[in-house]
Amino acid sequence: MTTAPAPIDPTATELRTFAETAGAWPFEEARKIVERLKRKPKDEVLFETGYGPSGLPHIGTFGEVARTTMVRHAFRVLTEDKIKTRLLCFSDDMDGMRKIPENVPDRAALEPFLQMPLTSVPNPFDGDYASFGDHNNTMLRRFLDTFGFDYEFASATEYYKSGKLDAVLLKAAEKYDAIMGVMLPTLGEERQATYSPFLPISPVSGRVLYVPLKAVDAKAGTITFTDEDGVDKTVPVTGGQVKLQWKPDFGARWAALGVDFEMFGKDHQTNAPVYDKICEILGGTAPEHYVYELFLDENGQKISKSKGNGLTIDEWLTYASPESLALYMFQSPRSAKKLHFDVIPKAVDEYFSFLARYPTQDWKLRLGNPVWHIHAGEPPVIDMPVSFTMLLNLASASNTEDKSVLWGFLGRHVEGISPQTHPKLDELVGYAVKYFNDFVKPNKVFRAPDEVESAALEALDAALAALPASPTAEDVQNALYDVARPIPRYQDLKAKGATPERPGVSVEWFNALYQTLIGQDRGPRFGSFVAIYGVAETRALIKAALDGAHV
Repeated sequence: MTTAPAPIDPTATELRTFAETAGAWPFEEARKIVERLKRKPKDEVLFETGYGPSGLPHIGTFGEVARTTMVRHAFRVLTEDKIKTRLLCFSDDMDGMRKIPENVPDRAALEPFLQMPLTSVPNPFDGDYASFGDHNNTMLRRFLDTFGFDYEFASATEYYKSGKLDAVLLKAAEKYDAIMGVMLPTLGEERQATYSPFLPISPVSGRVLYVPLKAVDAKAGTITFTDEDGVDKTVPVTGGQVKLQWKPDFGARWAALGVDFEMFGKDHQTNAPVYDKICEILGGTAPEHYVYELFLDENGQKISKSKGNGLTIDEWLTYASPESLALYMFQSPRSAKKLHFDVIPKAVDEYFSFLARYPTQDWKLRLGNPVWHIHAGEPPVIDMPVSFTMLLNLASASNTEDKSVLWGFLGRHVEGISPQTHPKLDELVGYAVKYFNDFVKPNKVFRAPDEVESAALEALDAALAALPASPTAEDVQNALYDVARPIPRYQDLKAKGATPERPGVSVEWFNALYQTLIGQDRGPRFGSFVAIYGVAETRALIKAALDGAHV
């Protein structure tokens, strides 16, 4: 079998030509920004992502940065990198802590700090962090740095207190009535009576106050309200003495910073027109949007930083590489996706499958291949002779916590490989051992073979014994078919090429093998598994099943 030669790398201009018609969603979004610049030229394009540090960062937060980075790179290709770009990761750490997260060590200790800005709430975790918000910001930045994202971090607390938002806050005081005109129709009658786009920080308690305003003085740049001690207070809207409600804050930040692109979850979709209008009231041009579907936990519930449901970034990276996580973020952003441990193996195997295809694809296909976007146009060349799913099955069959056991099987199957020659495979072996022991092993359920299955297993044992030494995966697979074909339960007359004389073999046969021999519902191609695991070792599994050793 021959493969097509690898495409010759194009020049920047040639690559831009391919990109102008590329169908991958990052290019579709990047082309919108290119058109935006035609309407309103500027020397720098600002991409922004938002983070609410009310709880530990979850993968959804990472997803925004990863996906926005992909759009940014697509834009750079479309413009031949002639326009400066920046990615700003903005943390809303001045928001009040409206409820205590469920996943903090001592929830009672945080009760006195409810409604205080997150950067004023003490850090409940280990480590020398100035506040709860600072701790969570650090957790996010640590991973973004580990992954190698090119970004700038921005703290709302620092922006408000340093005066970086003063001009837009004064403009908001000036345009107070116009902002209220946008906001009030979106609120219920009771909320309308007390709503204000400005939230003062109480000079008495330090809490973020949701109180009606008694006066807004645009000329003086102040607001007046009744503080928690019952005394009317007048404070400037500048210098971190107030913050904006979250909907006006969205639009004000876009106007203040000149944001050109921001993506957000579907839960923001109905509010996007509000953000846009407020941005325009404050003298800005609303950015291009991309709305993605929400991530769900194993029960189909939206993942939440405060609840701590779903996967954390660190949990994914315990069992798989960052690249597999980036692939999961790339695929179908507009479809709701479950974000739980059982999605990891498929993501890992799909990543290496896309990577293997890349070198022989033409540029049209390359620009649609996820690995091009994951690796900013420079996917690595990695030889991965075994799938992650296969490694999990080897770990399951051998019931091991030792990487060297799996390497014993691999070294026998593929000549000349070792942890030194194949470091990525070694990394994958380590992930497989961890994943097996934490998720597969506790849930393994063997079932005893019934009468038909027992007879089939005895026939398979004899067929394996008759194979030549070191059989190929195809030799084993053919033996599996030959054993199953005469058994009515496993015959599939609808299979391609099947005849009554030579029926196909149904998946029920292979499911039975995994359920009785390995304690799992399914797995990779069984012939490939036996070729790696070993004929003698597989026959030992058959004997254990027939003897009822696992049940």
